[in-house]
Amino acid sequence: MSIIKNTIDQRLQAYIDNLFSGVGASQQLFDLKEELTTNIKEKISDYKAQGMTDDQAFKEAIISMGDLSGLVDDMRKLGQDSAKQTVYTTMTSRVSTAGIIAGVLLVLFGIFTSTMLYFMNLPRESVTGTGIFIVAGGALLTYSVLTRETRKRYGMNKIRAALYALAIGLILFSIFTATVTTSATGEVYIGIASLMVFFLSGMGLLLFLLLTGTISRKKLI
Repeated sequence: MSIIKNTIDQRLQAYIDNLFSGVGASQQLFDLKEELTTNIKEKISDYKAQGMTDDQAFKEAIISMGDLSGLVDDMRKLGQDSAKQTVYTTMTSRVSTAGIIAGVLLVLFGIFTSTMLYFMNLPRESVTGTGIFIVAGGALLTYSVLTRETRKRYGMNKIRAALYALAIGLILFSIFTATVTTSATGEVYIGIASLMVFFLSGMGLLLFLLLTGTISRKKLI
């Protein structure tokens, strides 16, 4: 089954690469290729669920996408327009930078607030409750770092980056809930039960993303 899946993935990758051959590389082109690949894979799965063979499903999925020549022309023009590429890259870079800064500040705010409340001798649940800022900051930081374009790689597809952020958020939230419930009840087993539910969900999603992902390195000419 995995061999068949790899064959379909390779055919699809070859089709997408051939479709946009001669188009200048850019973050926009990378994002479009990722989106088209995801859409075609979903269509292939739908057709296979209807009883088609892998080959039939692949052909029907390609046909169902219609004429993509317009997209190719748009990407070709964009690849030749360095000004638009610069504007897009600058805009996404600023958004990513803002997200990274906000994420770091949220994490630090959660740490400092928890420390301050601890030395104020407040109830433990009050101290641990501010950890929610660390959870939010960690998820935001993950998303912003993954979607950031660098000199060596393109930014990750926004949907996939959001799933990574969700996975990290669930793992951090599991630690947060375990700490809060243990502090509130004084029972460690309740904290472990709270930890288990969210941690397993987050770790399962994270492993899936790690095992099915590819590195978006730029091709240096």
